[in-house]
Amino acid sequence: MPEYAKPMARLIEELRRLPGIGSKSAQRIAFHVLKAGTHDVERLTAALRDVKESIRLCDLCNNVTEVTPCAYCADPSRNAKLLCVIEGPEDILAIEKTGQYRGYYHVLHGALSPLHGIGPEQLRTANLVERLKSGAAEEVEVIIATNPNVEGEATAVYLSKLLKPLGVRVTRIALGMPVGGDLEYTDQVTISKAMEGRREI
Repeated sequence: MPEYAKPMARLIEELRRLPGIGSKSAQRIAFHVLKAGTHDVERLTAALRDVKESIRLCDLCNNVTEVTPCAYCADPSRNAKLLCVIEGPEDILAIEKTGQYRGYYHVLHGALSPLHGIGPEQLRTANLVERLKSGAAEEVEVIIATNPNVEGEATAVYLSKLLKPLGVRVTRIALGMPVGGDLEYTDQVTISKAMEGRREI
C-alpha cells in the first residue's frame, strides 16, 4: 500500500484533527500547502502563531479578544439590563448579525455533556455569578441562548436553577419552526417547541 512521505503524512494527520476536516479534505489541504509558495505558507504559519500568542479571554465575558475588556464589554452604548449567555464565542457573531440585540454577552465555552466529561465545573459560570452579584441583579434579564439540543437544554435548566436565586429574570430564546420550513418535514421535538413558544398575533 503506497504511503505519503513522513512530513506529508504528519501534516495530513494534524489537519484531520481539526473539526469538520475528514481524510479527503485533509489531503486536499495538505497538497494545497505543498503547492503554495513559501511566502503563502509563512503567512499561514504567522497567522496561526499570532492567534495563539495574541488572543486571550475577556475577563468579564470570556469572549476571545486581544484586549480585556473586549469590544462588546467596553461598549457603553449597550443595554446593561440585558445579558445573553451563549455556548461559544462564534455565537456572538450569529446574534450580532441580526441587528436586534444590543445587550452584553457571557460565553460559557461549552455545554453540559456528561458523556464527554463536561460538568458544571468545566463551564465558565463562576464569573457569571460574580458579575450578577456585583450589580443590580433584579433589573437584569439573563437570556439563555444555548443550542437547541440535549446538551443545550440541560445547560439552560442548570443555569436557570443557578441564577434565579440571585433575583435575575431568566429567559430562554424561542425554539421551533425555522422560517421557510415545512411542517411535513419537521421533527416532533421542533414542532412541540414551536407549539409551546406560540405567541399572540
